[in-house]
Amino acid sequence: MDHYVAHFGDDPSIKGAIVSTFNGGCFFGAAGAGWANDRFGRKRTIQIGCIFALWGCAMQSGASNVATLLIGRIVAGLAIGVLSMTVPLYNTEVAPPKIRGFLVGLNQQMLGIGFIVANWVGYGCQFIKSDVSWRLPLGLQMLPAGLLFVGIHFLPFSPRWLLEVGRDDEARKVVLKLHGNDKVAADEEYTKMYTTIKAEHSIKSRRISDLWATRAMAHRTLVAVGVQVFCQFTGINVINYYGPQMYTALGINGGKALLVQGIYGAVGPIANIFFITLILDRVGRKKPLLFGAGSFVVTFSILAAILATNPLDAPETNASAQRAGIAMIFLTSIFFSLSFGPVSWVLASEVFPTSTRSIGTSVATCANWAFNTLLSQVAPLGIARVGWKFYMLFVSLNFVDFIAIALFFPETKGKSLEDMNQVFGDVPPEPTNKEVKNSKQLHSDEEKSVEAT
Repeated sequence: MDHYVAHFGDDPSIKGAIVSTFNGGCFFGAAGAGWANDRFGRKRTIQIGCIFALWGCAMQSGASNVATLLIGRIVAGLAIGVLSMTVPLYNTEVAPPKIRGFLVGLNQQMLGIGFIVANWVGYGCQFIKSDVSWRLPLGLQMLPAGLLFVGIHFLPFSPRWLLEVGRDDEARKVVLKLHGNDKVAADEEYTKMYTTIKAEHSIKSRRISDLWATRAMAHRTLVAVGVQVFCQFTGINVINYYGPQMYTALGINGGKALLVQGIYGAVGPIANIFFITLILDRVGRKKPLLFGAGSFVVTFSILAAILATNPLDAPETNASAQRAGIAMIFLTSIFFSLSFGPVSWVLASEVFPTSTRSIGTSVATCANWAFNTLLSQVAPLGIARVGWKFYMLFVSLNFVDFIAIALFFPETKGKSLEDMNQVFGDVPPEPTNKEVKNSKQLHSDEEKSVEAT
């Protein structure tokens, strides 16, 4: 956009800084969200994230220089760091095991819809011949932040967090509500939840070192952190952030590049809704991840080959090569939506026990944003300076991902959060005498409830 370039220039290093500072803010937001989730709960932490989002987006929209824009990006990044960690965690804790993959996978679906909106708003605003062309897209970010701030107030607290802080009666009411007032099913889940969480609460951890204190806990941490890091190794965010620059390398410039990016944004969500609705909770987590990693090796290999054999300085434009390159980029989005997109959020938030779930999910999300920041900073330089060779990086990374997933990732499909101990082979803490007594009282209440029903 001409008016944007007039304010901030078009230097690749500045462009990378504007993107990477946002991602850096996300890292620190995710880091602080672990403490906030334990202290204030999932709902209130989400609202805190929304406040930061409103603040940061307002600064970006009103920026008159690069410094103001960068600070606004950092503040908004803090918000997304908080929300990207907390929203999947909240969804995980309220979702029944049989459809947890679908409900948590909706997180990726909404991200995809956000990309669609962002791409088309960007495409449309390029035709505005004033500073509104770039201020309007940045300002519109405040709308969903405001809606979430208000809307989350009407949703229930996480019943698992309520049990952690001793609000047991509220937790039971929430579980009953989530089960559609099916008392038998609600009592069964609540009893298991109560017994496990109360036993784990006595050893609840806020120390990062406890994430690798035992072999089983280290395995959980490696899986959660690994799937988030591998998500960045897919290269999907390089396309999301710098798609127009990638299309330029294929000989597609200006408004046409933005148009192609807008169409690209719609492909992923369509594949994602199909996957989370019909496949994810049936085939599990591991198989889609293997499929995704293998697919990216192929798509990036073909994309690199196309760029290597059809340089921009060639005397004639190869239309067939352009179409093939665009097809590989589109297929990457589709394969991501059938694998790492929804699965990474599900897996990272479901593998930890209650005692380390907040801090574990926080560390995993931090790892995601750390590598996101790294790649977003180097991608424009890599694309500009080494061309097709840059994409060979993702061929290598996804090959390594495939091997690591095949050897070390377990299957968690259909398991309740309290049953993850069986998956990772660790022994849950023994409940105290008081907890055993309370559990027996719960069973007695259940029997009375069943008789009354």
